[in-house]
Amino acid sequence: MNGTARARQREETRRTLVRESRRLFAARGYGAVGLSEIVRAAGVTKGALYHHFDSKAELFRAVVEQVQQEVGRRVAEGADAMDDPWDQLVAGCEAFLAAGADPEVQQIMLIDGPAVLGWNEWRAMDEAASASHLADALAALVEAGVIAGQPLAPLTRLLSGAMNEAALWLASSTGPNDLADTQAALVRMLESLRVRS
Repeated sequence: MNGTARARQREETRRTLVRESRRLFAARGYGAVGLSEIVRAAGVTKGALYHHFDSKAELFRAVVEQVQQEVGRRVAEGADAMDDPWDQLVAGCEAFLAAGADPEVQQIMLIDGPAVLGWNEWRAMDEAASASHLADALAALVEAGVIAGQPLAPLTRLLSGAMNEAALWLASSTGPNDLADTQAALVRMLESLRVRS
């Protein structure tokens, strides 16, 4: 087997490990899934797993990163579907809540993510995946005079925290209108930031 074929095989093994562990972590949570179960589901040996990841936590980190990137893409796609910068902010925030309503996203990104990785590492990953998009959108709106001039770091953290908390609440809510009601409340909250002429 040449080097290119080996590299493809290594990458395929890594993708399979991430895919199967993601499926298991989403269904049962990080704490309830063992490495033996992951390698069995992936059809590889523990040695193959350790060739790619030093630990179960490192494998989980790769899964969280993948989920956060997917959520970030959903948010960007929702925002990019709009032309007006204000509508982009609202659509991106609504897309985040919709993505956070997905039980797989809730379990991996919002419940197990901070608990397993620690708050600081989880926040750094969240910042890289989506919080920077929120900060950029808010900065553009302040610069355009749509939102009053103010320090952006606290505003970004407040909105991000509110949306994460809402997504966690949606994880345990049972009302058929809870997502729509939460998105409507978010829009009302965002509207309060707009400068009135």
